[in-house]
Amino acid sequence: MKAENQEKNNLSVDSTISLKGIVKAIFKDTIHVQIGGKVISLPLTNQDTKNLSL
Repeated sequence: MKAENQEKNNLSVDSTISLKGIVKAIFKDTIHVQIGGKVISLPLTNQDTKNLSL
């Protein structure tokens, strides 16, 4: 595929999803959550830290 065609096929989505999981660890800039047997690391922003309730 040519580079010109690749640009036309790009798709961008901006949406919010909600997942339930078990919080394993909270660090300064990341939160580690277990979802479906896997632990994933999610980056935190300043806005996210304001919404955390411990």
